[in-house]
Amino acid sequence: MNYQHAFHAGNFADVHKHVVLTLILQHLRSKPAAFRVIDTHAGAGRYDLQGPEAARAGEWRNGIARVFPVRQSGADAAGARAQLAPYLNIVASLNPGGELRLYPGSPLIVKALLRPQDRLVACELEPRAAGSLQTALRGEARAKVLPLDGWMGLNANVPPKERRGLILIDPPYEKTDDFDHLSGAFARAHRKWPTGLYLLWYPIKTRDAADALARRLRRSGIAKIMRCEVLVGEPRPDAGLLGSGLILANPPYPLESELEVVLPTLTRLFGPGGSHRLDWLARE
Repeated sequence: MNYQHAFHAGNFADVHKHVVLTLILQHLRSKPAAFRVIDTHAGAGRYDLQGPEAARAGEWRNGIARVFPVRQSGADAAGARAQLAPYLNIVASLNPGGELRLYPGSPLIVKALLRPQDRLVACELEPRAAGSLQTALRGEARAKVLPLDGWMGLNANVPPKERRGLILIDPPYEKTDDFDHLSGAFARAHRKWPTGLYLLWYPIKTRDAADALARRLRRSGIAKIMRCEVLVGEPRPDAGLLGSGLILANPPYPLESELEVVLPTLTRLFGPGGSHRLDWLARE
């Protein structure tokens, strides 16, 4: 595999995705029944922001480095500090000295919010990342690491026995057909588990692929699909990653109003020239 998330860990797209992930997990925790999280492309679990990969790319400096100070001072967060706090507290727990050094991948964010009755299934195919993930989750009885292809892991683990939970689909988008894989795998999983929560991430480098995904999802017949995007510039073919998109199926009822508060704050913190979008592709 050519993709190595260590180069991109903690960037604006990670922050966007992980803030929304944390908000969803908070809602799942609000009811006593157990839930399960299935993370189809889990990554290494923990990333060294001072390591050679992250240092070379430096993307985290325009992501988590701009948002992390909100934990100490809410001056730039307006009314969003409450929504950002659970996520920032998890990041802070890995950096007790206050200096950003480590960044949690989605499995560690999930782990931090699991209760005794909840479970995590984390799929990761790439051997080095899978080994690092095993180390990051060592001794955690509530979590299981499956060293297999995430698309296969999704099919094998849906529906979970808990009947409550979240599917996180965050592929590396190395292949041109990953957008098609995303919509197809989501539709198949939803047929097997229509009441589950789904969080799907996609990159925005140009509008074409993202808009084609939206059209396919509108035609899918799935009743509740929200779209949430953050852009740090105008997408164009020669500019690389300038936008982060999330598809949320069956989102918790209060989440829309929470995102209406937090998205403008994130967009502002990421720098000038950004924008955001929150709308429904399908709604009952």
